[in-house]
Amino acid sequence: MNGQGLVEVVLPGVVEPEGLQVRRGTVPVAGEGQVVIAMEATGVSFAEQQMRRGRYYDQPPFPFVPGYDLVGRVASAGRGVDAGLVGRRVAALVKVGGWASHVVVDAADVVEVPGGVSAAQAETVVVNGITAWQMLHRTARVTAGRTVLVHGAGGGVGLILVQLARAAGVKVIGTASARHHDALRELGVTPVDYRAGDVPARVRELAPGGVDAVFDHVGGRSVIDSWHLLARGGTLVSYGTASTRDDSGSKQWPVLKILARTMVWNALPNGRRAHFFNIWAGRKLRTEQFRARLRADLTEVFAALERGDLSAPIGAELPLTSAAEALRLAESGTVTGKVVLTG
Repeated sequence: MNGQGLVEVVLPGVVEPEGLQVRRGTVPVAGEGQVVIAMEATGVSFAEQQMRRGRYYDQPPFPFVPGYDLVGRVASAGRGVDAGLVGRRVAALVKVGGWASHVVVDAADVVEVPGGVSAAQAETVVVNGITAWQMLHRTARVTAGRTVLVHGAGGGVGLILVQLARAAGVKVIGTASARHHDALRELGVTPVDYRAGDVPARVRELAPGGVDAVFDHVGGRSVIDSWHLLARGGTLVSYGTASTRDDSGSKQWPVLKILARTMVWNALPNGRRAHFFNIWAGRKLRTEQFRARLRADLTEVFAALERGDLSAPIGAELPLTSAAEALRLAESGTVTGKVVLTG
């Protein structure tokens, strides 16, 4: 798309995937401290699936360009930016705006991609990889020999999380649909079919004394079950409300309920802790600390990818202008791995 001007995909309102609009314009110019990234790969995450329904708890007003993260080459740099960045492949976490051929980003927010990692490979582990790494190592701080429960172990974040946990010597129980079980067993994960039988009862059979951490993206009743599955001293990390994706009503209420529960649970004298993980926490108040942490953690994830400790499968690659088809495919639940949009 380089040389063809700006191409971006716009989410105009609450629409079906086919309601996405392709808009063309002029390539943006980097301001002071900024770079323009010529996008090579961006992804379809659960966030965009919620956003098109108006269900993502802090999405901007319609219309806007979705796209939580991207990977690409630095096409130009503004005043005050090291000119040596131009031409380098970088990754950036943006929350919105990634579904475009050219994206303006603060230079301080980009992370260089190692030479041995392709743009599409890197894209699969940007938002999912940072989320998994920070929940495991910064929030739960799980150490070798411990046992954790990962809900949605065959999904975008879950698949990376279980691999990082296994690389750290952690035992993993993972809920997933039956079609993912063989792949999870190959990774050393004990799978549990969330569609069959009593999941909490099955987890208690596998870990009679409770688990040391639970990572829950489901929300709703699942968060309560997850809390009761913890061993003394265990940690619950809630990071989503997938069960409410198709609900109507307030998009903030499911999150607020989880936040209220974590406050109540953390006041109990039982040695267990609960957290609602937000990747953007501290961004406004401690900007430099946030950037340094993100850069360090994504660098660790890329290194794990290079070493082979981590593999993040690509479910499909489609051009940016086929964003509607890509979103529909991602929502179908028929592909394993991330659906990637290419520039």
